[in-house]
Amino acid sequence: MGRGRAKAKQTKVARQLKYANHHIDYDRLREELGADTRREELYPSTAEQEPERAQ
Repeated sequence: MGRGRAKAKQTKVARQLKYANHHIDYDRLREELGADTRREELYPSTAEQEPERAQ
């Protein structure tokens, strides 16, 4: 058999990942990813703001 020790280690690692308090600095992450542009510039809120196309 010999699987008990390996399974116990996997369970321990899974518990650590599940219950660990991960401190994430979202502002720093945003800066590193270059997401400092405004959302409105990327996604206009309404279609009325877009120029009308000739049909």
